[in-house]
Amino acid sequence: MARAARRIATAAALGGGGLTALGATAYGLLIAEGLLARKAIGRPHGLDGPHSDGVYGDFDGPPIRMTMLGDSTSVGLGMTEASRTPAVMIAGGLSAVAERPVQLTVVGKSGAPSAELGEQVDRVLETKPDIAVIFVGANDIITQTPPGVAVRHLTKAVRRLREVGAEVVVGTCPDLGTVRPIAQPLRWVTRRWSRQLAAAQTVAVVDAGGRTVAFADLLGPEFETNPTEMFGPDRFHPSDRGYAQAAYAVLPSVCAALGLWPEPRPEHGEGLQPIYLAAATAAEEPGTEVSATRVDGRATGPHGKWAALFRRRLGESLNDA
Repeated sequence: MARAARRIATAAALGGGGLTALGATAYGLLIAEGLLARKAIGRPHGLDGPHSDGVYGDFDGPPIRMTMLGDSTSVGLGMTEASRTPAVMIAGGLSAVAERPVQLTVVGKSGAPSAELGEQVDRVLETKPDIAVIFVGANDIITQTPPGVAVRHLTKAVRRLREVGAEVVVGTCPDLGTVRPIAQPLRWVTRRWSRQLAAAQTVAVVDAGGRTVAFADLLGPEFETNPTEMFGPDRFHPSDRGYAQAAYAVLPSVCAALGLWPEPRPEHGEGLQPIYLAAATAAEEPGTEVSATRVDGRATGPHGKWAALFRRRLGESLNDA
């Protein structure tokens, strides 16, 4: 996984498409079985989530400007109430922690691959966001976008947001192998492909100055045991409970990015790895955050850039974070 992440990230930096271990046969398989899966999935109600822009939190003071970018998971496709979308849940949680209102702007779009992030960034730059949250990757798998191409678009989006002073948190590509209508062997193919892309996204985002939270199979165990509760009506997008789990996995990292949550003090050993190894580890461990760090004052070591890898908990004491 670490080697694949390195190849994909390098290809993205050099302008190439990137390679995976799946090959042309897997692409053909994905197309054929993907059509069958799409028939089984059908169309969710509505083309986008409910309108969620607005101010959240009953507090005084200047609002924190938050923007949500990405695909259907960023807009809460399938939900009929704004309060049940991940963007609003994150905004509400952020407001409670900061004790300030949050001005939320959602520009994500159902069906959007990473290639459409540029247009979304164009729409939010003038708002000068303090924090940008991006959920993206699943549609790059579905549309068979070469991983290097997808990562290159994501990298550019993160850098542009960082240039205007926004902190950036990316929820990486989820494990599409948890989707019930997708049968074997496509499940295995999509699982491997999803995690390779997630690892490469992590390398690129951290290098561009953002931080990532691994979705991986974050919802996998509950999808397996409670598929009717964790999936929405289309059996592809999450239910309100599924969206809540994704939102609350990201919320602590959003708070930390804004200095509202203590950063860990990484030391040699546990929680500290070269970026490529950290990316590979996170791709297999849902809910894991990866961010850049320094060791003995240095950002790089003998095996590349240093990264801090750990899992935050909403319920943990700030003194224990």
